[in-house]
Amino acid sequence: MTADFQDMRAAGVRIDVCVCTYRRPGLEDTVRSIGALSLPDGATVRIIVADNDVVPSARDLVYRLASLLPFNISYVHCPASNISLARNACLETATGDLLAFVDDDETVSSDWLIELLRAAAETGADAVLGPVRAIYGEDAPGWMKRGDFHSTLPVWVGGEIQTGYTCNVLLHPSSPKLAGRRFELALGRSGGEDTEYFARLHEAGGTIAFAPAAIVYEPVPADRASFAWLAKRRFRMGQTHGRLLARNGNGVALAREIGLAGAKTAYCLAATALTVMSATMRSRSLLRAIMHAGVVSGLLGVREIVQYGDQPLGAHGNVD
Repeated sequence: MTADFQDMRAAGVRIDVCVCTYRRPGLEDTVRSIGALSLPDGATVRIIVADNDVVPSARDLVYRLASLLPFNISYVHCPASNISLARNACLETATGDLLAFVDDDETVSSDWLIELLRAAAETGADAVLGPVRAIYGEDAPGWMKRGDFHSTLPVWVGGEIQTGYTCNVLLHPSSPKLAGRRFELALGRSGGEDTEYFARLHEAGGTIAFAPAAIVYEPVPADRASFAWLAKRRFRMGQTHGRLLARNGNGVALAREIGLAGAKTAYCLAATALTVMSATMRSRSLLRAIMHAGVVSGLLGVREIVQYGDQPLGAHGNVD
């Protein structure tokens, strides 16, 4: 990406910042934070809001904000309740040289985009991830705050990032590794569609980099500040990982992966018992056990749990 990015800077790089939304009250804060971004000289930004509600519930807000922002904003209605549909609508609507995703419950730091662009230029990667810092309320449990269970960082395996997430990422859509790539609609209600998207990118030879200073912030609402919510999330993450492992495995390899994930589950349960006096360590071990149990579930082909929306899957999007 390096040489291409330098050419873009000379010509004035165009960036689409995409926000998928579903009945989220915090969308206005997200959009306003994007409007306050610092930009490199010559760069231009357009915001794309993809509304995944069955009715265009975010349209009036987007239209109202349009006159208050320093950037252009586009609204896309793409019903209903399938996050992959919304992400794909962003990919299909975007026309910029680069494309970024953030979530509709996040706010971006003022230098967020500058840091992503800097990492893109330095690494030449097809995708660049940034960190998501959780902001806990006063009522969140102490063990949760100490363990910081809601923040998001990439995972390195063998010195490289093999998958990613859409809550803070910059993409080079014209890269041969990304051109035409879309999010899997079948995962649009369970989640894990972003994990699969980036795993497939990596399998195709694409590269994923990390920009540690490209920070976005995510408040943790009361309904997510619980062990039950974290457990459901970790189990689904494990299911996605297990399904990805099973995709390319034969009978022997599959049995080996099931045995390994089962052993990791047992190990983490034992660690839970050994750390019972520390709420943070106990919770961390138990959540890892739940995640590995999810891996077993995914390897066995158990259908992933539904996390998003309450309407039937949609098939089409409309641009306003």
